[in-house]
Amino acid sequence: MDQINLLPVFNSILYSFLGIAILLVCYVIIEKLTPEKTWHEIAQNKNVALAIIFGAFIIGISIIISAAIHG
Repeated sequence: MDQINLLPVFNSILYSFLGIAILLVCYVIIEKLTPEKTWHEIAQNKNVALAIIFGAFIIGISIIISAAIHG
């Protein structure tokens, strides 16, 4: 009888959480480097330009993390 190999599924879940953790650390670093609270500026003051910049930042960091994890 064939056994199901769960190692690739486990690796995918592990690397997904690792990538999310790295992304959150990068966000906290950028939040500390900027002079204003970015989330407050985006949510409360409706700063669309800052939202676009942070969206691009998150996509860019995600692509870098994905490439680094994938190899």
